[in-house]
Amino acid sequence: MATYLDIVNNVLKRLREPVVSSVTDNDYAQMISVFVNDAKREVEDAYDWNALTDTLTATTTTGVFNYILVGSQTRFRMIDVINDTSKLVLRYGATTWMDRQFLLTPTQQSQPSYYNFNGVDENGDTQVDLYPVPDQTYNIRFNMIVPQPDLVLSSDRIYVPWHVVALLAYSKAIAERGEDSGVQSSEAYQMYRLALADAVAIERNHYQEEMQWESV
Repeated sequence: MATYLDIVNNVLKRLREPVVSSVTDNDYAQMISVFVNDAKREVEDAYDWNALTDTLTATTTTGVFNYILVGSQTRFRMIDVINDTSKLVLRYGATTWMDRQFLLTPTQQSQPSYYNFNGVDENGDTQVDLYPVPDQTYNIRFNMIVPQPDLVLSSDRIYVPWHVVALLAYSKAIAERGEDSGVQSSEAYQMYRLALADAVAIERNHYQEEMQWESV
């Protein structure tokens, strides 16, 4: 995996600018570091990268239906939710339907079968409601695609394909300062799009059982 500094210097080299020893060495490096984080977010959102797969676990308490998915933030994408204790796959429950269930008297308590996301806590992590209300301790596994937080330290390592991020950051840098010795931002952006398509194709080939073929 490339570091934050590696990617910033890669972009600086493409722009024929001096490399730096830290992403905060000078104003220009700091601007490129912003472009790198912007590009990282776009690449993360472009595909369900295996490197971003994570499992967050909620351990239930009897009579408590709301839990915080620590570390989830809000940009995650769901794969599935499994009651690991009961070996049961939970289904998504619509907000209005879940609200009606919680209004029932008495509220049903049993092994959770449904989940619904319900706001965030003070740290920006997503909260989830479970129904029926747990009647004992269950381990609920949330398998998710969780994007990496913004890179901060020069030594921070990036999870998604770093060369794709570098090319998109390069495109943004060219757009900021204008044509770069014949390379226009549109051309650089096309380089990024081709690299992204190649990276997605390679990753999809790792999971051939998930590829769907349809006659046309």
